[in-house]
Amino acid sequence: MSLRIVQLDDDPESPFPSIAHALAEPDGLLAFGGDLSPIRLLNAYRHGIFPWFSEDEPPLWWSPSQRAVFRTERIRLSSRRRRALRTSTLVVRADTCFRTVIEACAHLPRPSQGGGTWITGAIVEAYVQLHRLGHAHSIEVFDGNALVGGLYGLAIGRMFCGESMFSAQSGASTIALAALAQRLHAWGWPLIDAQVPNDHTRMLGVETWPRTAYLQALESLLGSEGLAGNWAQCFGEIPAASLATPSAA
Repeated sequence: MSLRIVQLDDDPESPFPSIAHALAEPDGLLAFGGDLSPIRLLNAYRHGIFPWFSEDEPPLWWSPSQRAVFRTERIRLSSRRRRALRTSTLVVRADTCFRTVIEACAHLPRPSQGGGTWITGAIVEAYVQLHRLGHAHSIEVFDGNALVGGLYGLAIGRMFCGESMFSAQSGASTIALAALAQRLHAWGWPLIDAQVPNDHTRMLGVETWPRTAYLQALESLLGSEGLAGNWAQCFGEIPAASLATPSAA
């Protein structure tokens, strides 16, 4: 492995190798090693790179050749989903229980990964620290006082980089995504990075962009003022029923 990809050193401020050196197979693998410090993680996301590795591996750093991207004005909800939303009593909030959300994502069964998860204990602690610093955010779906779904990710400039989502109630993660898109669109944030497409995100309208197009969009959004700090107040509370009309999401 070390003959083909760069091993990062112990200095969290050391630069990542050029994206041009990312492997074609496995697609996007760029580097390994280093740590998960806030400085290194933020530097990675600013260059279109993210960590993805298992418990028994060193940190692996990726920038795939094709990137999954949502336009915040184009989340696709089925007619059946919209009908169900009209009578929903669920509500969506942000940044009230970040650790609970990321731990729920970590414990979600993933048959495609042999039942395991890439959200290791080290990942949890690293992103909790980013949350405390005002960079990582959770979008949370509540049924009364019960958390029933959500997602988490990072805000980089005016780009939201989604990491993972979970549902303890059918469709709750989709509600979190639609609410996030609604709020970001209102703020003038055009895109949500979903990293790698899958069947579920394709149903919701994700687009697949070449890496060069994604990096160009990212660069333009990094030049815009973002929204640091806790989002609980500025995000407010979004009734799931308000997402039933096409213009809402």
